[in-house]
Amino acid sequence: MKKKGVSLVKYGIGILGMAVLLLLAGCSKQKDPLEKIKDLEFTVLAEDNIPEELKALIDEKKQNAFKLTYQDNGFLYICVGYGEQISGGYSIAVNALYLTENAVYADTTLLGPDPADAGAAKRNTPSYPYVVIKTEFVDKPVVFN
Repeated sequence: MKKKGVSLVKYGIGILGMAVLLLLAGCSKQKDPLEKIKDLEFTVLAEDNIPEELKALIDEKKQNAFKLTYQDNGFLYICVGYGEQISGGYSIAVNALYLTENAVYADTTLLGPDPADAGAAKRNTPSYPYVVIKTEFVDKPVVFN
């Protein structure tokens, strides 16, 4: 009889152990698809360094706000334009460029003319501020913030 009782105890412990393992496996942390995997290195391009085909696309779109991507020679170009502004002196800050599990996130901000530079703000010539960000090619969609 002792032998039968011991095997039932071992059997019960085995079942309990399996149940705990299944619970732990079910409770594993799910990876957030929006969680940053890494920051991407990038360069903000001067107009002279923008590929000609991309420059032509930007010229077509610059009157209005636009967001576009372009791929060339193993690089990804992320472009954000803010449309026609009433004067010159605007700049654009790249707040973040990072990779997640599902996408590349690009966050930019249009900065108004510097109040200390009264000449730029007073010009009546419209401007078309845009930024072109060059980074390594990543085969994921780009989400603009």
